[in-house]
This record gives sequence, C-alpha cells and structure tokens, in this order.
Amino acid sequence: MRHLSTSPEEPARRRSDWQVIRSLLPFLWPARSVDGSLDIKIRVVTALAFIVLAKVATVFAPLYLQRAVDALAPADISLEIAVPLGLILAYGAARFLGLAFAQFRDAIFAKVGVRAVRRSSAVVLEHLHRLSLRFHLDRKTGGLTRIIERGRNAIESLLSISLFNIFPTLLEVVLVFTILWKSFNIWFGVVALACVVVYVIFTGLTTEWRLKYRRESNALDTKANTRAVDSLLNYETVKAFGNEKLEVEEYDRVMGDYERAAVLTQSSLALMNVGQALIISVGLAALMYMAAEGKVAGTMTVGDFTLVNLYMIQLSQPLNFFGFVYRNIKQSLVDLEKMFDLTDAQPEIEDKPGAKTLHVAGGEVRFDHVTFAYDPRRPILKDVSFTVPPGKMVALVGTTGSGKSTVARLLFRYYDIGEGSITIDGQDIRSVTQDSVRRALGVVPQDTVLFNNTIGYNVSYARPNASDADVARAAELAHIHHFIASLPDGYKTLVGERGLKLSGGEKQRVAIARVILKNAPILIFDEATSALDTHTEKEIQANLREVSVGRTTLVIAHRLSTIVDADQIIVLEDGAIVERGSHQELLSRGGAYAAAWTKQQKSAEENALAVSDGFVSPARVAE
Repeated sequence: MRHLSTSPEEPARRRSDWQVIRSLLPFLWPARSVDGSLDIKIRVVTALAFIVLAKVATVFAPLYLQRAVDALAPADISLEIAVPLGLILAYGAARFLGLAFAQFRDAIFAKVGVRAVRRSSAVVLEHLHRLSLRFHLDRKTGGLTRIIERGRNAIESLLSISLFNIFPTLLEVVLVFTILWKSFNIWFGVVALACVVVYVIFTGLTTEWRLKYRRESNALDTKANTRAVDSLLNYETVKAFGNEKLEVEEYDRVMGDYERAAVLTQSSLALMNVGQALIISVGLAALMYMAAEGKVAGTMTVGDFTLVNLYMIQLSQPLNFFGFVYRNIKQSLVDLEKMFDLTDAQPEIEDKPGAKTLHVAGGEVRFDHVTFAYDPRRPILKDVSFTVPPGKMVALVGTTGSGKSTVARLLFRYYDIGEGSITIDGQDIRSVTQDSVRRALGVVPQDTVLFNNTIGYNVSYARPNASDADVARAAELAHIHHFIASLPDGYKTLVGERGLKLSGGEKQRVAIARVILKNAPILIFDEATSALDTHTEKEIQANLREVSVGRTTLVIAHRLSTIVDADQIIVLEDGAIVERGSHQELLSRGGAYAAAWTKQQKSAEENALAVSDGFVSPARVAE
C-alpha cells in the first residue's frame, strides 16, 4: 500500500522563476482546443502593439518640447518670436496618445487577465477535488484557501502591473539611449544606460535580501488566517468551553510574530527606496552637468538641456515604479509557485488506464480477505471477509475504533486496500472508474456537514437537475418536508456554515432525503439515525426499510436496536470479524453481541426510569 504525504504545508520542490512563468503561459496563450483561444491570442497581440505605440508616443513627446523651447529662445534676442503652435500641439498630441494607447491596452487585455485567473483557479480547484481523502484530512482549510487567494492575486498582479511595466520600461530605455546617442553623443546615452543598469542591479539585490522577510511574513499571515478560520469553524466548541480568550490570545501571538516580520519588511523597503533615489539623483545631476557644459560651449541649446532633463525625469518615473514592480514580480512568483505546488500533489487513488464504468445489476458487495491500515504500524482491518447479497441488509456493529466506518470509506474507494479485494457484482472496484463506483453508492454519514446554502440546494445536491416535486417527495420520505414547509422561507431557508442553523436531527434528515433523491442501488447508513430522538428514529427506520427494499444496504450502527431486522449482523472487534449471524442467532450464542445487547437494553431501561422520575428529559435519553 502506498502512503504518500501530500500535505500542502510540506515544502514542495523549488521551482525556478522561469518554471513558474511557464506554468502560467498556457493560460495567457491557450491551446487551440480551448474555447475562445483565438480571441485571447488576438487580444494579447493587440495589447502588445498598443504597448509599443504608447511608449513611442511618450518618448517622442519631449522632442517636440525641445524644438518648441528652442523656437522660443533664439540666439538673437532682438528677433521677433513667433509662438510655435504646431510644436506645442504636437507635444500635447504625443502626450495624449501615450496615455490613450495605454488605456486601450488595458481595455483590450482585461479579458486575457480575468480569463487567466478564472482558468487557473478552476484547474487548481479541480485538482484539489481529485486528490485523495488523506490529503484533505491532513489539510488546514484556512491556509489552503489563503494560498489559492494569493495565487489568484499574483496572476492579476503579474499581468496588470508587471507585464505592462517591464517590457515598456525596457523599450523606453532603448529608445532614450538611442535618441541621446544620436542627438548628442554616445556618452549621454552611456550615462543614462549606466544609471538604469546600476538601479536595476541594486533593486534586484536588495529585493532578494528582503524576500526572506516577506516570505516569513507570508507564512505567518497564512498561519494566523488558518487559526482564525479554524476558530470560527469550531465556534460552538469555543463557546461551549469558554475559550474565546484563548483563541484570541493564540491568534494575537501569531500576529505578534507577523508584526515583527512585517516591520522588518517595511524598514528594509525604506532603506531600498533611499538607495534608489540616490542612484537616480546622481545620474540626473551628471547628465544635467554634461548638458550645461554643452550649452556653455555652444554645442547644445536650451532645448537640448530641457530634453535631457525631461528624459531623465521621464525615465525615473518607471524606474521608481520598477522597484515596486520587481518586488511585486518576485512576491507574485512566490505566491504563484505556492498555488501551482498544490497541483504537484499527486492523487493517492487513481483510475487504472482504460478503467471501465461499473455496471450494477443486482448490487452484490463482497469484501474478500481485506486487510487495510492508514498507517502500516497500526492495522485497522485484518483479513475481513463478508458479502452483502443483492437487495439484502447487512449491519456492521462493534466498539469505537473497530473499523466499521473504515469499511464504508474503502467501499467508496477513498483508500486502496493493502490485501484482498472489494467487488461490486463481481467487479473489483480498483479496475473500474472511481466516479462510477461513487455514483452507485448512497450514504448517510454519522456527521452530516451541509453546504452554506438553502435546504433545497442541499437536498437536491444528490441530483442537481431534480424537480421541486422530486425534492419534496424525498423530504417527505425522510420526514422533514413538514418541518421545511413550516419555515418562513421553506426550501429556500439558508442552513448556515456547515448547517449550524439546523439541529443534529434536522441535518441528519436532510442527509437522508439527499440519499433518497440520489436513488443509488447500494445504500450505506453510517450511524444514520444516531442524532435523532427515539420516536423520530423509529419513524425514519421504517422509511429507510421501505427505501431499502430491492437495494443492497450496508448499515453501520452503534445502537443495536436499529438493526434487529438486518438479514445479517457482523460484529467487529479490533479490525477482525468475531461473530456473524441474525439478531436472534447472535443472542442465542451469548457472545460479544449478546453482551452488548444486554448492556444497551439495561441502559435504556435505566434512562426510561429516570425520565419517568423526572431526572432527565426524553431528548437527553435519545442522546
């Protein structure tokens, strides 16, 4: 048996930045088979064209201003000066086009960015649903959702900020270098280029230095979020034990560590900004001095002096932003890597190549010498063999930890067994698709967790296309229709997070209605009536027997009174079958089942006596 550790908290293999970007590229340039791929590709190309046009217009604008300044400041001041209207209009038009093309680029590319976020998020969510139960039992929901959220934000950031700043800035640097070189001499271009190169190197080195603080603050942010979500999901438990202060203190402790890391992040940012400002200022001063010398020597004009100043100021703006962009890129790549790391986790349970669909005729379930362990050091089931004949009811009973619920999990193929086989109508469930196996099974679990949606939605989840009449009929069979109808909003009543607005019995009856609606040929009741009072339990047991007619039914029970009519009762102890037979046969043997039955009957009589004497309520007895 394989035991893969796929917890999202474990460090995954480290991707290079380029590998992370490669993981994102298919969402920006989709394959031909993807719907709308041609539209996306056209938008990408058009946006890139607008990037070039915007930068060309921006770089050429100072040239018109240079000529306008020279026209307004002739060498012979006695000459009449005419307003260079054409140059001024050209300068204004170039500035406008630079901004307009940038806005057109954003409008065209908007769909590309949103589509990339949508598709990548869907891919990650789909993969998470493919992962095995072991992964989801080990996960921390708050931390996992935080990773996905930051991954989505990283994609938006990379596309909306980084892509539209790195390439345009590089293009602008090349154009400015060329213009300064051709207009004056190569040293003007060299100084401007050197300033940019030093700035980029300094920013890169300091950003790498700062990343350790950013990574630490992110990890603590995830930890704090996990703690808060876990606390809120277990709200009732927190209130029941009066541990609100404990939860807040633990959250504040983690946030204290986050505060320390965040302060270091901000302090190091201030230091980097000072260094960047120094580099830009030195470069600007050097170019201005060179231009001033040229003016004094008569080789340059006031317009040239203005042009050099404008170009350095113009370059400093994207360079100042480049510091943020670079940090943003590095952080986005880290966040994106974490999200894509989730897709590296491999499902523990996978369909075999060419696996066929399960075909259910009678619905016979057979466990043949099954051995299983979640951890090799602690076996759960030991050489278990039994058969649930088509249309019959078999019950599994035993003490807590005997392996009863594990049988249901194995039947759903949430795990693969170590030895033996599990078959449905003679088909090994490992040789057919998981989806077809699970569609053939209907389960009412012991702990019913509902979606934070309406009652109608939760019942119809078994068959989303079911009509309202079908949903109501299933609710009637589960004895919950009249309760739902009495609510102000009826089937549109919201059940709250994890169904907390409903009582345990109400949630269980919603689960029963859901499995009735699914109409699966094989039913599993895992302590299906454990949360119900005695009167309601008897009513639903009668309905379950009616629903179970003609269906293979496996009942996992702790309360033995609920399975006296089972065709066969199997007693598990420490993962092994110690007894099997009908209710009467097992009682006559005087073994483990008979002892458990006697104990439960005595307890029921004592509870009934306590009720009649007024010591406890009937509801307490049902518990």
